[in-house]
Amino acid sequence: MELSSRLKIIASFVSEGMCIADIGTDHGYIPIYLTSEGMTDKAYAMDVNRGPLERASENIRKEGLNGKIRCILSDGMEKLPMDADSAVIAGMGGDLMEQILMRGEDRLFRLSELVLSPQSHWEKVRKFLHSHGFAIEKEALIKEDGKYYIVIKAVRGRQSYGESWQYSYGTYLTGLKDPLMEEYLTKELNDKQKILDSFEGKDSEHLRRRAGELSCILREIKEALKNYEMQ
Repeated sequence: MELSSRLKIIASFVSEGMCIADIGTDHGYIPIYLTSEGMTDKAYAMDVNRGPLERASENIRKEGLNGKIRCILSDGMEKLPMDADSAVIAGMGGDLMEQILMRGEDRLFRLSELVLSPQSHWEKVRKFLHSHGFAIEKEALIKEDGKYYIVIKAVRGRQSYGESWQYSYGTYLTGLKDPLMEEYLTKELNDKQKILDSFEGKDSEHLRRRAGELSCILREIKEALKNYEMQ
């Protein structure tokens, strides 16, 4: 099965030999890919909705992987199997991802790693990981169809960041001076500055509040970009 560049990066973050639980599996592409490539002998495709799970089940059957992948109707991590080592959660906003992780808090101790790709509110996901005994091992930023996607791999460990911008944009890619992260940060800086500039000459409580939020975001972006100025 040929995956998109984004899904291929997500799949590559899963440690070889782990028993995978793909939460919010949709079409089941990631567990199918991992099992067919020999990265795992056992995987679970989990989804809260029957429709996506039925599609995943059909795709699994077509690939002849019924003996290796089991579909589970589950609200988030509610029915996470005891033998799952690695959980993959992707294709949703950071708010929803945080809620799923929070509701499955009592099951997290079973897992050795989490592979997460939040589509927004990256900072909420990173803060959750640090407050629940996970350290961020590596990250990747992908640009697909003009959009930027973060992928985070977290393993058991103690870690914390000292500054708010580090939760918003991470330290892994900025530390490596990743060029795509620099591109993303520069675009965010320009976009947010344009919005802030558009408020000039206007005054309302809502705009004042929004201007304050944008000013905080701009400060964080500038702090993150300082990493690219260092030799």
